Amino acid sequence: MDVVGKSVKRVDAYDKVSGKAIYPQDIYIDNMLYGATLRSMKPHAYIKVDISKALELEGVIKIFTAKDIKNNYHGVVLKDHQVFCENKVRRVGDPIAFVVAISKEVANMALEYIRIDYEEIECVFDPEIAMKNDSVKVHDNESNIVHHFKIRNGDIDKGFEECDIIVENEYKVPQVDHVFLQPESGVSTIDEDGNITLYISTQYPHYDVIEVSEALGIEPNKVKIINCTVGGAFGGREDIMMQIHLALAAKELKRPIKTVYTREESFLAHSKRHSMIMKYKTGVTKDGKLKAIKVTIIGDTGAYASWAINVLRKAGVHATGPYEIENVWVDSYAVYTNNPFSGAMRGFGATQVPIAYEQQMDILAQKLNMDPIEFRLNNIFRKGSKTSTNQILKESVPLERCIKEVKKHIDINKKGCGIGIMFYGTGYGNGFPDVSNATVKINKYGKLEIYVGATEVGQGAKTIMSQIGAEVLKINIEDVIFINEDTSITPDSGTAAASRQTYNTGNAIKIACEKLRDEIAKGYNINKYDLREVYENMDEDKLVKHASFTAYTTTMDEETGIGDPYWPYTFGACGVEVDINEKTGEVKLLKAVVAQDVGKAINPQLIEGQIDGGFAMGVGYTLFENLNVINGYIKNNKLSKYLIPTSLDTIDFKKIIVEDEESSAPFGAKGIGEPVIVYVAPAILNAVASKLDKRAYEIPLTPDKIINLINS
Repeated sequence: MDVVGKSVKRVDAYDKVSGKAIYPQDIYIDNMLYGATLRSMKPHAYIKVDISKALELEGVIKIFTAKDIKNNYHGVVLKDHQVFCENKVRRVGDPIAFVVAISKEVANMALEYIRIDYEEIECVFDPEIAMKNDSVKVHDNESNIVHHFKIRNGDIDKGFEECDIIVENEYKVPQVDHVFLQPESGVSTIDEDGNITLYISTQYPHYDVIEVSEALGIEPNKVKIINCTVGGAFGGREDIMMQIHLALAAKELKRPIKTVYTREESFLAHSKRHSMIMKYKTGVTKDGKLKAIKVTIIGDTGAYASWAINVLRKAGVHATGPYEIENVWVDSYAVYTNNPFSGAMRGFGATQVPIAYEQQMDILAQKLNMDPIEFRLNNIFRKGSKTSTNQILKESVPLERCIKEVKKHIDINKKGCGIGIMFYGTGYGNGFPDVSNATVKINKYGKLEIYVGATEVGQGAKTIMSQIGAEVLKINIEDVIFINEDTSITPDSGTAAASRQTYNTGNAIKIACEKLRDEIAKGYNINKYDLREVYENMDEDKLVKHASFTAYTTTMDEETGIGDPYWPYTFGACGVEVDINEKTGEVKLLKAVVAQDVGKAINPQLIEGQIDGGFAMGVGYTLFENLNVINGYIKNNKLSKYLIPTSLDTIDFKKIIVEDEESSAPFGAKGIGEPVIVYVAPAILNAVASKLDKRAYEIPLTPDKIINLINS
């Protein structure tokens, strides 16, 4: 191949390094007003709002509250968020009012003049307590349990009876933040015909159009989103933040409105990764064969559901790890509390569970006196294996290769070394229509134009998809124009999430380009032609092609969980070596190796960049990151308190790209944006346990926890 498989330069690289790229913060329009959001300072209370004093301030144009919105509810799955809280707040940070003023200084000053009378209500912050029948109800429902996912496969009681060793432990992981570098910002405008345009950074602009139009009670074709350059996302830009506030203000005031969140407000506004309590009981025979596993996962979704149903389902599906286990019993719960709300974040439920199942594997191997790698190889998924939901893995299952590549470069049996392995299901899952659309055409300049609604959030989508189009038509990537920012001219390609864009939208682009290639082949030698000449000599309407691709997935049985929830799956392994300063509690990374299954490497350098980023994020998750949520309040709400890894906290490490092409994928490529974080935490935890001969069941492993572990 000429373009696919090559480390071509990112198509957006120059704009980003030169400062030419436009973020919403960069946009200024004549006659522009500024907006600021008043947010709840109580985690649970009935409220009364008095805006009269604030309206008297010079420069305040209008203050929007719940009475100004047509439909006050929104949400990606359940419509449980309010645009403006009307009678009750459920978390610290809930939006109550939106001030529009002649300057951001006046808008922020006006917030201090709005009077909120709080009648505080009993709160619930512990999800296990929230599950009880007599617990205070966050949404006045019969239960705080948002969703209960189950897997019932085999005979769990008989399975454990046949086990020679059974290990039971409880693991806990906290809420963490995405900490994308660009805080939320946006600008809204309206034209003479009442058409609203939002300049924003989001992960799913086409769905935002629907949410905005429904809230305002207008037709979707009256709303357009220009998705500006996105300064990182990782799942944190999937929920509505300021979009409806800005659109409402533009609609009512007929002027441009701009809003930029501070870092502290960003911490308050967007979702977090779910904290989880994971209770594991795992059984094995004396010859090292996994026989039974029983898992209970309790996920704290905070005050709102967001993606909780999908996240806890994905956690449940991945709860067994990439291991063949005959008897499986899984319960996973998403639970409302008055904590900050949780949603999508890199790994989407599959990131938390390996911290439990991979430590269980090491504990079992140790009790069996077996090599931890040999124990894993005795039980892992291979081609033809059945998952916990009875899905048969028919192809592209190179997990054994990944493990053996890690073994070549690091001695897992050496003191201070550990391994983590994983699998990750691509796409929305559970039979939900996972559709991407694409339009391609040849323009008069002899360039290929690709139109998709796929967001570039830094993962390299523009480059990868341009390579796919260029490869099909046998042209240079410089002759591809990739257009994905404007919802009015691009088709819906789904969200930039679930590691689905390369697979889903890449397939749609490939199919559309193949249609175009076949059209060109009717009049030209497909191996030697000039696109400008093609345009001049063929009917223009024949040079525009559309395509759609739908990923394979089936709905799982509600009682048993049986079904084929995701496809394809991605596999990988990570080995690390650590040293520990027993006086300070500092964990230092000495060595690491990652072997990542990608199906086919469309752009090897971009894949290595994703592995670097996923590894660094995994290090932060394991060793540093702590929101320090106390009674619903985020104490570490700025970068001076919320610690993430710097270049000094990570290391250069060995990156091995494992190719095993997936036949349903574009040129065999599988998405890898999320999987590259999943194995990092369990590898570090197993390495720490090896070094100290003591095991941690909760993260982050901050120095004080290491000292306590040493002294325990």
